[in-house]
Amino acid sequence: MKVLHVAGARPNFMKIAPLVAAFEAEGVAAPICHTGQHYDERMSRLFFEELGIPRPSVNLGVGSGTHAAQTAAVMERFEPVVLEKRPDLVLVVGDVNSTLACALVAVKLGVPVAHVEAGLRSFDRRMPEEINRMATDAVSDLLYCSEPSGRRNLLAEGASPERVQLVGNVMIDTLLRHRDRAAATGARGRLVGTDRYAVVTLHRPANVDDRGIAEGLVEALAEIAPHFDALLFPLHPRTCAALDRHGLTTRLRSIDGMRLLKPLGYLEFLDIMAGAALVLTDSGGIQEETTVLGVPCLTLRPNTERPVTVDEGTNRVVGTAPADVVAAVQEVLRDPPNGRVPDLWDGRAAQRIVEHVRSGAIDAIAQLREGERSRAPTPTPDWKDERE
Repeated sequence: MKVLHVAGARPNFMKIAPLVAAFEAEGVAAPICHTGQHYDERMSRLFFEELGIPRPSVNLGVGSGTHAAQTAAVMERFEPVVLEKRPDLVLVVGDVNSTLACALVAVKLGVPVAHVEAGLRSFDRRMPEEINRMATDAVSDLLYCSEPSGRRNLLAEGASPERVQLVGNVMIDTLLRHRDRAAATGARGRLVGTDRYAVVTLHRPANVDDRGIAEGLVEALAEIAPHFDALLFPLHPRTCAALDRHGLTTRLRSIDGMRLLKPLGYLEFLDIMAGAALVLTDSGGIQEETTVLGVPCLTLRPNTERPVTVDEGTNRVVGTAPADVVAAVQEVLRDPPNGRVPDLWDGRAAQRIVEHVRSGAIDAIAQLREGERSRAPTPTPDWKDERE
């Protein structure tokens, strides 16, 4: 058996790491295709080295571009890879453009597709990731869910129950495996030097590309800064460019306690996140990680596709209005949330996926497809041939 893993952006690396290890431990070939959607070579290499991920078999080197151009480029370059490697299964994770592009290529070539982190929904179609999630789930054969809402959403959309499996969260597999190594980096002491600090991350276009929203969030950070000894803000490259474009970088640097950082490696960021008094973010993965770490998290978006982090974890969705952000910070500092770790977020999600694939899931897909073809109705034309 050969399972071709697709990684396109940094969050994908944390998700494929435990999957590749688990498949290889069972004697299953697990080549990796890096699409190059996130193309910072230093950061990509650092993530692979830190997480012990084997070198990718191929790097498509797609780079940046519009959503359409990037998706098309991945599809064009991924098709020859599938034809050459002839995998038994293509496994995609998350919700980036590479996820959808590679799923479409594989399914059109008749290769089964597994989507890990399936069924997550923000119900906001303005988010490009939401479109990627919905379309990927629609064409995938195996749908592996990280939380109960994913299974509910897929069944409500008409997915066959046989295709849907609740397995847990592979990103949490990585966190639990590397938590001690993260602490050993000493990043907290080296970068912070205080126990009362907050961590900020922003990267979503809706927040950083809109000058009005970005400016409001910067002013909210200025207002909450006195509550902490430091605000650590690792700058995503597109965030850095957007803030420069809006003329907000100087304002950020003027805030007392603000520390603007270059992008951090996985282990360093995990260490500073684990010790934070509060995290403010628009990242989906960080909502999950803070839930497991027991760190209060405020999501700077109007919605979340990960409701379990709110229902059971330490996350709260507060939107982007400056007054709401400031009020939420003050409330968290007065009364920190007490969350619990969701079921199956126990470090064994990847193993459950491997066990399901090896138990005959691919053969079951073929049988399910054949059954669906046999049940498909024969179209009846509503027109009459004039020659009759």
